[in-house]
Amino acid sequence: MRQIVLDVETTGLETTAGHRIIEIGCVELLNRRPTGQKFHRYLNPEREIDTGALAVHGIDMAKLLQAPKFAEIAAELVAFIEGAELIIHNAPFDVGFLDAEFARLPGLRAVAEICRVLDTLALARRLHPGQRNSLDALCKRYSVDNTRRELHGALLDAGILVDVYLAMTGGQSALALDMRRTEADAALVGSIASPLRAPGITLSIPVASADELRLHESMLDLIHKASGGQVLWRVGSMPDGDGAHKTH
Repeated sequence: MRQIVLDVETTGLETTAGHRIIEIGCVELLNRRPTGQKFHRYLNPEREIDTGALAVHGIDMAKLLQAPKFAEIAAELVAFIEGAELIIHNAPFDVGFLDAEFARLPGLRAVAEICRVLDTLALARRLHPGQRNSLDALCKRYSVDNTRRELHGALLDAGILVDVYLAMTGGQSALALDMRRTEADAALVGSIASPLRAPGITLSIPVASADELRLHESMLDLIHKASGGQVLWRVGSMPDGDGAHKTH
């Protein structure tokens, strides 16, 4: 499962007023683990930046005059995100700006045609109805360190959103489990397991009963509902009418 946590900074709030993207930050996850692969670009918007937006991100035109234009990095961006699930906080805003930029260039499709999109703001509102669900509020709720976030920044915010998203959907960021065994680990496992492979020893393999399987499915249903459909065992599946799950 490849996911891209994405954030943009812009010259203003509305694409209809001609506002443009000035920074894009993306962080890649593979099977819910950061891979270290990132996409980060500052962009020359070819227009002025609103004072309100400048107060939010602190990026002025002097920093962007020598930056590439969106058209110059569009193909590279599409290659990085295509086929992945985009994880975005307040996705309609970022996707709206990306679509507006793509629409200016021939041959580029809308985001929804090349990626799936998960809006973490919508997910947070389902998990925490009636509460503040800004990125800063979620950092406080899930004990995610955002002390470096004095101003907004696309790559900085994408990195913070990685921790928030993983905390909201299972907490694997804090655990950071390493699935790769070291040689020492493998040797230890081998020394423990080797007596079990001795001739004449038959291992008993317990099988779950029908009642235990039904209880297991009921618990997964509860987790599925509480997490907004983010149960890892059911990625790519959904319940049918009687509670069983079928893959689509």
